[in-house]
Amino acid sequence: MAVRLQVLEVRSPDDFEGVFQRAKKERAGALNVLASPFLAAYSKTIIDLAARSRLPAIYQWREHAEAGGLMSYGPILLEVWRQTAYLVGKVLKGAKPADLPVEQPIRLKLVINMKTAKTLGITFPPSILVRADQVIQ
Repeated sequence: MAVRLQVLEVRSPDDFEGVFQRAKKERAGALNVLASPFLAAYSKTIIDLAARSRLPAIYQWREHAEAGGLMSYGPILLEVWRQTAYLVGKVLKGAKPADLPVEQPIRLKLVINMKTAKTLGITFPPSILVRADQVIQ
Protein backbone atom coordinates (compact mmCIF):
# COMPACT_ATOMS: atom_id res chain seq x y z
CA MET A 1 0.00 0.00 0.00
CA ALA A 2 3.07 2.27 0.14
CA VAL A 3 2.03 3.80 3.47
CA ARG A 4 4.73 5.32 5.64
CA LEU A 5 4.09 5.39 9.37
CA GLN A 6 5.28 8.46 11.22
CA VAL A 7 5.18 8.24 15.03
CA LEU A 8 4.58 11.59 16.69
CA GLU A 9 5.30 11.41 20.39
CA VAL A 10 3.65 13.81 22.81
CA ARG A 11 4.81 13.95 26.43
CA SER A 12 3.29 17.25 27.55
CA PRO A 13 0.70 19.75 26.33
CA ASP A 14 3.56 21.96 25.14
CA ASP A 15 4.45 19.31 22.51
CA PHE A 16 1.22 19.51 20.50
CA GLU A 17 2.02 22.55 18.40
CA GLY A 18 5.44 21.21 17.40
CA VAL A 19 4.08 17.75 16.62
CA PHE A 20 1.54 19.17 14.18
CA GLN A 21 4.21 21.36 12.57
CA ARG A 22 6.41 18.29 12.15
CA ALA A 23 3.53 16.29 10.68
CA LYS A 24 2.87 19.00 8.10
CA LYS A 25 6.58 19.43 7.33
CA GLU A 26 6.94 15.68 6.72
CA ARG A 27 3.74 15.71 4.61
CA ALA A 28 1.59 13.49 6.80
CA GLY A 29 -1.57 12.58 4.92
CA ALA A 30 -3.68 11.73 7.97
CA LEU A 31 -3.52 11.29 11.71
CA ASN A 32 -4.58 8.39 13.92
CA VAL A 33 -5.10 9.69 17.45
CA LEU A 34 -4.72 6.73 19.77
CA ALA A 35 -6.91 6.27 22.81
CA SER A 36 -5.18 7.35 26.00
CA PRO A 37 -6.23 9.29 29.09
CA PHE A 38 -3.59 11.93 28.37
CA LEU A 39 -4.68 12.52 24.77
CA ALA A 40 -8.35 12.43 25.78
CA ALA A 41 -7.70 15.24 28.27
CA TYR A 42 -6.47 17.39 25.38
CA SER A 43 -8.89 16.20 22.72
CA LYS A 44 -10.24 19.70 22.03
CA THR A 45 -6.70 20.97 21.44
CA ILE A 46 -5.92 18.04 19.14
CA ILE A 47 -9.17 18.46 17.17
CA ASP A 48 -8.52 22.20 16.78
CA LEU A 49 -4.89 21.68 15.68
CA ALA A 50 -5.92 18.98 13.19
CA ALA A 51 -8.51 21.36 11.70
CA ARG A 52 -6.07 24.27 11.57
CA SER A 53 -3.44 21.99 9.96
CA ARG A 54 -6.07 20.63 7.54
CA LEU A 55 -5.01 17.14 8.61
CA PRO A 56 -7.71 14.43 8.49
CA ALA A 57 -7.77 12.55 11.78
CA ILE A 58 -9.44 9.42 13.09
CA TYR A 59 -10.10 8.93 16.80
CA GLN A 60 -11.13 5.92 18.86
CA TRP A 61 -14.08 7.52 20.65
CA ARG A 62 -17.36 8.69 19.09
CA GLU A 63 -17.28 11.78 21.31
CA HIS A 64 -14.26 13.09 19.40
CA ALA A 65 -16.06 12.95 16.05
CA GLU A 66 -19.04 14.65 17.67
CA ALA A 67 -16.69 17.39 18.93
CA GLY A 68 -15.43 18.14 15.42
CA GLY A 69 -12.99 15.35 14.60
CA LEU A 70 -13.31 13.88 11.11
CA MET A 71 -14.21 10.36 12.17
CA SER A 72 -13.97 7.76 14.87
CA TYR A 73 -13.88 4.00 14.95
CA GLY A 74 -13.88 2.22 18.25
CA PRO A 75 -15.88 0.84 21.14
CA ILE A 76 -18.76 2.61 22.79
CA LEU A 77 -17.30 4.34 25.84
CA LEU A 78 -20.44 3.80 27.93
CA GLU A 79 -20.26 0.04 27.30
CA VAL A 80 -16.59 0.01 28.34
CA TRP A 81 -17.50 1.78 31.60
CA ARG A 82 -20.36 -0.65 32.25
CA GLN A 83 -18.08 -3.65 31.77
CA THR A 84 -15.51 -2.07 34.06
CA ALA A 85 -18.15 -1.51 36.75
CA TYR A 86 -19.32 -5.12 36.38
CA LEU A 87 -15.78 -6.44 36.93
CA VAL A 88 -15.19 -4.09 39.87
CA GLY A 89 -18.42 -5.40 41.39
CA LYS A 90 -17.15 -8.98 41.10
CA VAL A 91 -13.89 -8.04 42.83
CA LEU A 92 -15.77 -6.24 45.61
CA LYS A 93 -17.83 -9.40 46.12
CA GLY A 94 -14.64 -11.42 46.63
CA ALA A 95 -13.57 -12.59 43.19
CA LYS A 96 -9.83 -12.72 42.61
CA PRO A 97 -8.80 -10.39 39.77
CA ALA A 98 -6.54 -13.11 38.36
CA ASP A 99 -9.58 -15.38 37.99
CA LEU A 100 -11.56 -12.88 35.91
CA PRO A 101 -11.46 -13.24 32.14
CA VAL A 102 -9.68 -10.73 29.99
CA GLU A 103 -12.30 -9.09 27.80
CA GLN A 104 -12.30 -6.67 24.93
CA PRO A 105 -15.14 -4.74 23.35
CA ILE A 106 -17.04 -6.70 20.73
CA ARG A 107 -19.00 -3.84 19.17
CA LEU A 108 -17.15 -1.07 17.37
CA LYS A 109 -18.84 2.01 15.93
CA LEU A 110 -17.88 4.09 12.91
CA VAL A 111 -18.86 7.75 13.14
CA ILE A 112 -18.23 10.25 10.34
CA ASN A 113 -18.47 14.01 10.76
CA MET A 114 -19.59 15.36 7.38
CA LYS A 115 -19.19 19.00 8.43
CA THR A 116 -15.51 18.38 9.09
CA ALA A 117 -15.17 16.34 5.89
CA LYS A 118 -16.61 19.22 3.87
CA THR A 119 -14.23 21.70 5.53
CA LEU A 120 -11.28 19.43 4.64
CA GLY A 121 -12.55 18.82 1.10
CA ILE A 122 -12.98 15.09 1.72
CA THR A 123 -15.68 13.08 -0.02
CA PHE A 124 -16.58 9.69 1.41
CA PRO A 125 -17.80 7.06 -1.01
CA PRO A 126 -21.40 5.94 -0.47
CA SER A 127 -20.15 2.44 0.43
CA ILE A 128 -18.43 3.91 3.52
CA LEU A 129 -21.32 6.18 4.49
CA VAL A 130 -23.74 3.23 4.36
CA ARG A 131 -21.51 1.28 6.75
CA ALA A 132 -21.22 4.15 9.25
CA ASP A 133 -23.17 3.76 12.47
CA GLN A 134 -23.60 7.53 12.68
CA VAL A 135 -23.13 10.30 10.12
CA ILE A 136 -23.02 13.76 11.64
CA GLN A 137 -24.45 16.39 9.31
